[in-house]
Amino acid sequence: MPQALVKKNIYCSKEKLIDLVLDIEKYPEFIPYCLSSKIYEKKKQGDTIKIIADLTIGKGIFKDTYKSDVKYHIKQSSINVTNIDGPLKYLQNNWNFVEKGKSTEVSFKVDFELKNKFLNLLMDRSFEYGLNKIADAFQKRAEELFADTQN
Repeated sequence: MPQALVKKNIYCSKEKLIDLVLDIEKYPEFIPYCLSSKIYEKKKQGDTIKIIADLTIGKGIFKDTYKSDVKYHIKQSSINVTNIDGPLKYLQNNWNFVEKGKSTEVSFKVDFELKNKFLNLLMDRSFEYGLNKIADAFQKRAEELFADTQN
């Protein structure tokens, strides 16, 4: 059961970073191994925005699609993701955003288990490295998109 936590301090407003994370359909443009994405449903219910989306992840002949339930809790500045369908037995992905002056501390925690036990063993060894690559990709994207607006 791979799990890891990554914290980044990104020179960007909390609101812009949250928008970046919720812009799931743009993930293939900058997330490593994200081949495609699709949002099926997006709606606001009270202080929560709920999104149902697919991500297709892979490299070479290995690729798989998983469907996720994404909940953005506006008052807590947090995003929680759980799996609905696909190769994952379960998924808990939590994003937390804390503004600190002109930057934002982003905590990105992932805990998941694949249905395939052999792939779980492989993922366990390289997962933290992969999660850091994803966090780096979000940081780079934020810096590219919002560098001019931070003055």
